[in-house]
Amino acid sequence: MNIKNILLVSPMYRELQALIEKEAPHKNFRFMPEEELSQDDLSWADALVSFNLKTEYDYSTVKWVHSLGAGVDRFLHKKDWNQEVLLTRTICSFGQRISEYCLSYILKDLQLHDRFQEQQQQKIWVQSTPKLIREQKVLVYGTGEIGQRIAEVFSGLGVNVYGVSLGGKEKAGFTKVMTLDTHFSVLNEMDYVINTLPLTERTEKLFNDAIFSGLSNAGFINVGRGASVDDTALLQALTNNKIRFAILDVFEQEPLADSNPLWNHPRVHITPHISAITTPSEGAACFLETLKNIDDNRLLANKVDTNKGY
Repeated sequence: MNIKNILLVSPMYRELQALIEKEAPHKNFRFMPEEELSQDDLSWADALVSFNLKTEYDYSTVKWVHSLGAGVDRFLHKKDWNQEVLLTRTICSFGQRISEYCLSYILKDLQLHDRFQEQQQQKIWVQSTPKLIREQKVLVYGTGEIGQRIAEVFSGLGVNVYGVSLGGKEKAGFTKVMTLDTHFSVLNEMDYVINTLPLTERTEKLFNDAIFSGLSNAGFINVGRGASVDDTALLQALTNNKIRFAILDVFEQEPLADSNPLWNHPRVHITPHISAITTPSEGAACFLETLKNIDDNRLLANKVDTNKGY
């Protein structure tokens, strides 16, 4: 594949330009924010580098699209994709960042931070015993790169980590891996549930009454995609104590609308899609490595199966 003209569209385009241009002097680049992007730019380009563009564009005119994020649903979900266009994604420290994000909230829960904070405010001295993390069971939806890193980190602390994937193939770090069809029997045993799944037709609104009703006072963390969760079912599960609390980093519509009831729910904790941010240095490094592999006709570890959606 001959890639000569490369269009990079991102809010951090200036930072990326400083990191990329000097490393690929034989390529022609255009760096810009989305507000300046036109279909003429896409017609000029052999490759587009971007993530989460707000407007719909025709990507069939380029040879290669590279996502600056781990997810590619903005390019694929409910869209027709030209199979002749290569699609790759960013692989960097996402797994580690998300593992630490999830671990921080689970430790906060186990160590009773909120309870002791309330007691401090009321000047109450009452001892309660924190729980040990090694006594917990965690169910991770998605056993890809990110899910495997979560399993590695948590199992290293003695946690029993269970996984759910489409194929149910056993993976290192997981006590057991089940499929979406076979995992329901273990739901009521789980202390925490973590979603890392990409958004596909199969995972859209996956977390609904069918799953939430099987839980028993579990903590729920969503670092996958917001559209994988039925918000009405989530709120009902919180009311029914099927879910003890929800940590939500991703939403179907971002930013989350002011009128959304999740904002004010006392047992919902919201973060603005920061569990796995692409830094300019990591984004540039992965792009440059992918570009070199394409130029050298090497195997691409970050190539997306556009039929599967990940």
